[in-house]
Amino acid sequence: MPKVVVLPGDGIGPEVVGAALEVLREVAPDLTLEEHLIGGAAFDAEGDPFPGSTRDALAGADAALLGTVGGAQDSAWNRLPRPQRPESGLLRLRQHLGVFANLRPVRVMPGLEHLSPLRPEIAAGVDLLIVRELLGGAYFDPRRERGEDAAFNTIGYTRAEIERVSGHALRAAQERRGGLTSVDKANVLEVSELWRETVTARAQQYPDVTLHHEYVDSVATLLVTRPERYDVLLTENLFGDILSDLAAVLPGSLGLMPSASLGAGAGLYEPIHGSAPDIAGQGVANPAGTILSVAMLLRYSLNRGAEADRVETAVQAALSAHPTRDLGGKADTTELTAAVLPAL
Repeated sequence: MPKVVVLPGDGIGPEVVGAALEVLREVAPDLTLEEHLIGGAAFDAEGDPFPGSTRDALAGADAALLGTVGGAQDSAWNRLPRPQRPESGLLRLRQHLGVFANLRPVRVMPGLEHLSPLRPEIAAGVDLLIVRELLGGAYFDPRRERGEDAAFNTIGYTRAEIERVSGHALRAAQERRGGLTSVDKANVLEVSELWRETVTARAQQYPDVTLHHEYVDSVATLLVTRPERYDVLLTENLFGDILSDLAAVLPGSLGLMPSASLGAGAGLYEPIHGSAPDIAGQGVANPAGTILSVAMLLRYSLNRGAEADRVETAVQAALSAHPTRDLGGKADTTELTAAVLPAL
């Protein structure tokens, strides 16, 4: 029986994860679901944002479903030493699972173009996938230093790290429209020179994929002016963090956006919005991103494409009829979930 470890986390995490679990139980009642702590909630309970009990539970899991971690900028958690902060627990979770490729689909759903900040005729062309390297670069390089008057972080990548994530992106492009844009800053960064060289060599094994290279600043501009030009975007960790959040607003709200983080073992699935402490506990958070993350979990970790299609179709129908508050509507967390369930 497949096992999913559920990590509600902090802020609105428990609310949106609770909604997603209602959907998951409906379409996959045979799953074993185990709830465990992560982030600030884990630190408060066990003194560690990624405690041993959670690590042990993940050992036999097929997938993990995560809500969100962290609190307000002025929260007590942000005054802790960095290794004890909620976000450090998330980075350790990713390392523990070995999930090096983060997949973030960005699509404006038909009929919902008016929700995008783009003009409707431009929004209608948004259908892309961002593949972000997740375990390297500035966030994980050990050559970091903090002094009294200066601090240093380095962006380091090996050829092997670039090869493995580019393989994911090239296969994704094969399954979509056959286009891959690799994002770098090779005109000024040596690490980007290696990135471009390695991706180019790897792409030779995929003759049915058309590869382009673009600088990150150009991509940031074109994502909001000509998004229809992109099929799959491949990028390193820091650039990917920024670009994926930029692209995430194109469908109308961060609350719509799912993600999958994949490696050799269990996948990690989570919405890309933050913990939203200003609305936590009010029952108004949009659960669509978390529910769509469940669809990705079904597709990538459990090989249940039919069930994933059902979830995605139901979310689109529910949002069309019952837009949430972040989309200019009135539906709250419970109401949107109640609209999704009968549409499955």
